[in-house]
Amino acid sequence: MFRRSFNRFCAGEEKRVGTRTVFVGNHPVSETEAYIAQKFCDNRIISSKYTLWNFLPKNLFEQFRRIANFYFLIIFLIQVTVDTPTSPITSGLPLFFVITVTAIKQGYEDWLRHRADNEVNKSTVYIIENAKRVKKESEKIKVGDIVEVQADETFPCDLILLSSCTVDGTCYVTTASLDGESNCKTHYAVRDTIELRTVESIDNLRAAIECEQPQSDLYKSLGPENLLLKGATLKNTKKIYGVAVYTGMETKMALNYQGKSQKRSAVEKSINAFLIVYLFILLTKAAICTTLKYVWQSTPYNDEPWYNQKTQKERETWKVLKMFTDFLSFMVLFNFIIPVSMYVTVEMQKFLGSFFISWDNDFYDEEINEGALVNTSDLNEELGQVDYVFTDKTGTLTENSMEFIECCIDGHKYKGVAQETDGLSQTDGPLPYLDRADKNREELFLRALCLCHTVEVKPNDTVDGVTESSELTYMSSSPDEIALVKGAKKYGFTFVGVQNGYMRVENQRKEIEEYELLHTLNFDSVRRRMSVIVKTQSGDILLFCKGADSAVFPRVQNHEIDLIKVHVEHNAMEGYRTLCIAFKEIAPDDYERVNRQLIEAKMALQDREEKMEKVFDEIETDMHLIGATAVEDKLQDQAAETIEALHAAGLKVWVLTGDKMETAKSTCYACRLFQTNTELLELTTKTIEESERKEDRLHELLTEYRKKLLREFPKSTRSLKKAWTEHQEYGLIIDGSTLSLILNSSQDSGSNNYRSIFLQICMKCTAVLCCRMAPLQKAQIVRMVKNLKGSPITLSIGDGANDVSMILESHVGIGIKGKEGRQASRNSDYAVPKFKHLKKLLLAHGHLYYVRIAHLVQYFFYKNLCFILPQFLYQFFCGFSQQPLYDAAYLTMYNICFTSLPILAYSLLEQHINIDTLTSDPRLYMKISGNAMLQLGPFLYWTFLAAFEGTVFFFGTYFLFQTTSLDENGKVYGNWTFGTIIFTILVFTVTLKLALDTRFWTWINHLVIWGSLAFYVFFSFFWGGIIWPFLKQQRMYFIFAQMLSSVSIWLTIILLIFVSLSPEMLRIVLRSVRRRSTRVHHLISSSA
Repeated sequence: MFRRSFNRFCAGEEKRVGTRTVFVGNHPVSETEAYIAQKFCDNRIISSKYTLWNFLPKNLFEQFRRIANFYFLIIFLIQVTVDTPTSPITSGLPLFFVITVTAIKQGYEDWLRHRADNEVNKSTVYIIENAKRVKKESEKIKVGDIVEVQADETFPCDLILLSSCTVDGTCYVTTASLDGESNCKTHYAVRDTIELRTVESIDNLRAAIECEQPQSDLYKSLGPENLLLKGATLKNTKKIYGVAVYTGMETKMALNYQGKSQKRSAVEKSINAFLIVYLFILLTKAAICTTLKYVWQSTPYNDEPWYNQKTQKERETWKVLKMFTDFLSFMVLFNFIIPVSMYVTVEMQKFLGSFFISWDNDFYDEEINEGALVNTSDLNEELGQVDYVFTDKTGTLTENSMEFIECCIDGHKYKGVAQETDGLSQTDGPLPYLDRADKNREELFLRALCLCHTVEVKPNDTVDGVTESSELTYMSSSPDEIALVKGAKKYGFTFVGVQNGYMRVENQRKEIEEYELLHTLNFDSVRRRMSVIVKTQSGDILLFCKGADSAVFPRVQNHEIDLIKVHVEHNAMEGYRTLCIAFKEIAPDDYERVNRQLIEAKMALQDREEKMEKVFDEIETDMHLIGATAVEDKLQDQAAETIEALHAAGLKVWVLTGDKMETAKSTCYACRLFQTNTELLELTTKTIEESERKEDRLHELLTEYRKKLLREFPKSTRSLKKAWTEHQEYGLIIDGSTLSLILNSSQDSGSNNYRSIFLQICMKCTAVLCCRMAPLQKAQIVRMVKNLKGSPITLSIGDGANDVSMILESHVGIGIKGKEGRQASRNSDYAVPKFKHLKKLLLAHGHLYYVRIAHLVQYFFYKNLCFILPQFLYQFFCGFSQQPLYDAAYLTMYNICFTSLPILAYSLLEQHINIDTLTSDPRLYMKISGNAMLQLGPFLYWTFLAAFEGTVFFFGTYFLFQTTSLDENGKVYGNWTFGTIIFTILVFTVTLKLALDTRFWTWINHLVIWGSLAFYVFFSFFWGGIIWPFLKQQRMYFIFAQMLSSVSIWLTIILLIFVSLSPEMLRIVLRSVRRRSTRVHHLISSSA
């Protein structure tokens, strides 16, 4: 019987708050101890928002938090409680429609989440109980259960790997569903349990694990090499046994379900501003009518005519209360000026419109067999309003497909393929290098490339010790590492793989060398280097380190740097990615100390990352520099053309990269971010270190650059976009350390304004390159620009985990489905396969989405003002008696049925400019920038147009009614006929106005526009009792049919529709004439 305690997980520390103890197999460690089952959450995954019982109250609460819905609820309650001129149905039915449609949409989405949860929770798993494999549902797994997982199965919860079918206790895992990385990662079983490979032996295990409480970070975990995460998949390994440590909603995958912060578009903010304006108009109308009503009633005859005497109760009513109820009644009468149905139409437009991005075949990439992905549809129109684009370099502007170009050993350059007999040599360079490094140094360098990495060799490449080196398949999360291993292979040193904890290398003499892998000091974006500690066959312990020059140079001997530095800087100028290689020997006594420190740091339950970083920092010192490598990362297809198009569209493009300045600068020239005539302003460590006091030099440079730019550009920022093409272009280069100096400068008088001067410089530059950036600094840059005066719209695009912070910080986040995993695309608002797709996404889709939704918003306010203004004017002719102008059915169905579908179809299908034209002429993007279509000018135009048309509707019909008799039999038409004529003119005018605005006609547009008008006519006959005789008792009986029997009413309707649309038709004619004259002028000038 086994009695083990995994003390390695707590590294000898006492049990503390913030940890949990897990008993393997849910058995006590000691038979004498009483075992009390601990309470942990079950293994159910719940991503749904609602249950059957809380759906109604929870959904209603969320919907009524929206101001328009709450407003209409108040209006409905007023209609129910106060004697108002219109039925509660007129407000209640539209509100009910909006609430119901939204609830159905959200309920359906939640049902899909429930279904997905059930697929996971009800899946079959095998638990080891009483030395038997027991079949269970996934949701029945408890913390402490021993779970058996077979090849290609997904881990049902977070497991500690106890053993696998392999002798060395390793297994291969892919985490594509967690972070998108499709490469295989190697995990190792706990050393004490490697031998337990049968059901009987694993069930006899008696052990306890003390581990930290659940946390969401995928990359900070207890013994990450032992922990198998839920959602990851077992690959190339037949079977493993693991113990459940985190289950259900405490797994790392579940903890990462938490949604991103809600982003709001500029259009939404404009809608809220317009609502406030129209609410003010509503209150003003109600106040005017209430006041004038009491002015009218100040005459006794008007207040109490002989045919309408007041009751005793009405006479005794407090006058202030009566005035208040009259004010509320007028509010109810005019409340349709606030378009409640606009919200549901906007939601439908965004939701349905987002499919056009997913369906666009131009975004399809055959290499990854995927197209664009829309993670949120709330920001479609924001794609048409971008001012600043922040882009990563590696994997975004470049392919992230690395190719080994050359290397340098002790200052000697090596390029090309080696001769078999000669070892390492330069064969294809233009200049023959006769001198070479020492043979031992060459081999040491190549061994470092073969050992210092986390590359895995695909299994089955080695058979009985015989290596088919030509067929080796390498896998790694970093393309750089594979390029370096392949580079070493070119020169005769081949990494064969890891076997039983030994790294195997085939040297130039075809001999297999084995190195015991003692420790791997993994790469991270702060250290910017990684190391391995290995033990040779002769017993020597070596540390090999590779990393960025800035991370390695301070840790090696000074005299070794100069020879390598020249080559590193030259390679960076060529645009290559460079890494420096160093090593040191570790004495056995020193290794014992280092080993103890590493194990303690790895097993720490608190502050593990800080402790490991401290130990790594101590180990990676006093090294010896061997050489450097140069790897080429090719520019992505059409990256340069895309950046040129974005510049032409008036967008500022900033490159934020962790790469060194020379490499990034070369890439920026290659992708035309910097032109040959662009004057570069540098704020880097190199330019600032010229002075003894850095802050003084920084202030001096900032002041100098600002003066230069202010002389060149006009003060007005409005004309800045046009000025870029007319003046000298400037580009700014800044590195991470200088940015830290600017953002964290001391608060004395000399440096207090660093940030503001820096921002002034940035605003005047057409392009900015920020190099040596940490992920947090990328987010700081985006946040700084977001908070500029005028709140410019920012877009961030990247492909790696280090880009997630800036993607989440910006208004719009774009993820590239790249080779560094899918963290970026999972956290983004939109994901596209390549950087080139950004051009069409912004210039075509973004442009059209903005124009469509801006027109939708303006049109809704316009048609509702047209609707309510005649009702307001009617009060002046009915003694402010709150008499409705329209029938209740028309009030209810105006926004729901008669005018809703045409504008929805327009907002989904309209193309006022052809898509090819939008992508070929980026300058068109500038015409809609700055929320141009929802500014005060267009808003006032639509408002005055609605006021003009509403006035024409009312007074045109009013003058028609000056004739005492309109019918052949001498009958006089009444107030319901008067309201129906106005309503008919209204419906036809606002619908035909949309038809005039439509430039891109489809059969759907024709169907909904002419179909809506036909439905209105059909409904009016139906409501008037012609089609359905049972309605003959109501007040609209035969009104519509009788109205259409009059020729004068026909003529009036046609005439008033024409007069109402005349300003719009005049504007279309003038625009056409202007466009034609411009075209003629262009032809004349071009021929001349």
